[in-house]
Amino acid sequence: MPMQNVITLLPESVANQIAAGEVVQRPASIVKELLENAIDAKATFIKLIVKDAGRTLVQVIDNGIGMNPVDARMAFERHATSKIKKAEDLFDLHTKGFRGEALASIAAVAQVELKTKREEDLVGQLIEIEGNKFIRQEECQAPTGSSFSVKNLFFNIPARRNFLKEDSIELKHIIDEFERVAMPHPGIHFQMFSNGHELYNLPASNLMERISGLFSKTMQSKLVQVNEVTDVVKISGYIGKPESAKKRRGDQYFFVNDRFIKSAYLNHSVAEAYRDLIPGDAHPAYYLFLEVNPHTIDINIHPTKTEVKFQDEKMIYALLHSAVKRALGKANLAPSLDFNSEMSFDIDYTKAVNQPQVTVNKDYNPFRTDSAQKHTYHRETESAQQKNNKQNWESLYASYSSTDLSTESMGLPVEQAPQQAMLDYEHTDYKGFQLYLKYIVAPHPNGLLVIDQQRAHERILYEHYIATRAQKTSAASQQMLFPVTLELTPNDFALTATLMPHFKLLGFDIEPFGKNTVVVQGTPAELGEFNTQEMIEGILETYKLNTFDTKLDPFENMCISMAKHAGIKYGKVLQDEEISLMLQHLFLCENPMYSPSGKPVIMEMGKTELDAFFKK
Repeated sequence: MPMQNVITLLPESVANQIAAGEVVQRPASIVKELLENAIDAKATFIKLIVKDAGRTLVQVIDNGIGMNPVDARMAFERHATSKIKKAEDLFDLHTKGFRGEALASIAAVAQVELKTKREEDLVGQLIEIEGNKFIRQEECQAPTGSSFSVKNLFFNIPARRNFLKEDSIELKHIIDEFERVAMPHPGIHFQMFSNGHELYNLPASNLMERISGLFSKTMQSKLVQVNEVTDVVKISGYIGKPESAKKRRGDQYFFVNDRFIKSAYLNHSVAEAYRDLIPGDAHPAYYLFLEVNPHTIDINIHPTKTEVKFQDEKMIYALLHSAVKRALGKANLAPSLDFNSEMSFDIDYTKAVNQPQVTVNKDYNPFRTDSAQKHTYHRETESAQQKNNKQNWESLYASYSSTDLSTESMGLPVEQAPQQAMLDYEHTDYKGFQLYLKYIVAPHPNGLLVIDQQRAHERILYEHYIATRAQKTSAASQQMLFPVTLELTPNDFALTATLMPHFKLLGFDIEPFGKNTVVVQGTPAELGEFNTQEMIEGILETYKLNTFDTKLDPFENMCISMAKHAGIKYGKVLQDEEISLMLQHLFLCENPMYSPSGKPVIMEMGKTELDAFFKK
């Protein structure tokens, strides 16, 4: 009986789909490859157009050198590339793409249309490929450059298409890739459109202007320049001032020879330079560019080319640490001068100087503990303020009712579900006092309670907000006399658009208002006065931090984020009425023992423990 062969060659279409699995993981992968190709084509203007977060369309238009008819067709063949001729070229790379699999991989899982023309050609070329099947190639009218249109991603692999996330997440990944390509090339004009809306328009500029255009116009005041040149590496770019450090790692970028990379090793070098300058849970922003000899690195160690291997990692680590440390030292020691203004002191020495006056309350007695010890001229103000505070608190909880909430719906993992409290809160008289402007100490017939005031208020607000979904009615909104217009980053604008129904349910009246801008016309009536911009930006920042927990429902995440920023903070003086109201509503909560983020709220000390201690 003849032996049957077991090993066979894969069909070309299957081989291309396997290769596509490495290159095309999501629409953002296509964006990265096409943008890098446009840069390699020496384009000075690049436009990115996406529809439905790249599911329906990813199009990149450039004014680069274009391709002749043969090159245009060959570009879709596997391992076809103009970047390398021999193996040694892999270690002397000055371009972005070089493996020659990107376009073939993209064409294997989508419907692709290419229009391209060189400056010296009279007509351009049109090529169509669907699922690796060549459809046609013919002459067409086209401007100099190339236009790649990738339509209906994974149309021939439904299972892969089902693994794509919701549009807001996929769009965020696209924006991330756009930023990583646009930042190291400030001399190129970039544009980006999503569903017909312009998210970015970044004219050719310098690096600082490019960073400001990508993230925020206020970035310049928050950054410090880094510029070090050695025989091993040239380090340039900007780092964030210590006071601008955030709890999210988002604004951290490394580029090696203008290619974005990820490196925990280099990140540790920068973090060490900030030691003792920022809190342990904060992360500095940085936009750092390392220029090294291509022969001293290996960029082809990962399919996405975001990892790099240095010949002398320890040397790079030490030089980077030193450069960041030096830049921080200069920023902290050097005076800040405005060279746009006249270097003079506008002081009129002919005018008399009035000395500050000190007002002394003669009736004040530091040893009196009753209410009479308060300053006489403060009595009426404080009385009105207390009345105001009590009304605010009562209005906040007017619609509050304890709901049947599961542990999961309160942002707590199951393993953190608290045990039944040892003390019986029903017999608490809701009286207490503040300690260190951070804790509330409340006596109890069976012991003593120490309550974290900030976490307690977050728990109360969280359950209050969660209840709005169960009631299926939006919270009351107070229309603003003067609406507030907020300019957001494209990422935050896209996130706000996704969260708009949740904002409205919680009492915010927010509408899109042009490019990356929203207008806030109303805010939750129960919150009183607050800084609208800080509140919205804080909610978005906390929401993004919480998205690392993929099991968290978006609305619950929103409630956690809003409770964190709407709640009272440490250092706030609470009047007796406020303390009483907080205790009442905390003990009405379904889960008073933990904050929405799972941190303890109440420390209990039983009477038996106190008695045992003093019997010693």
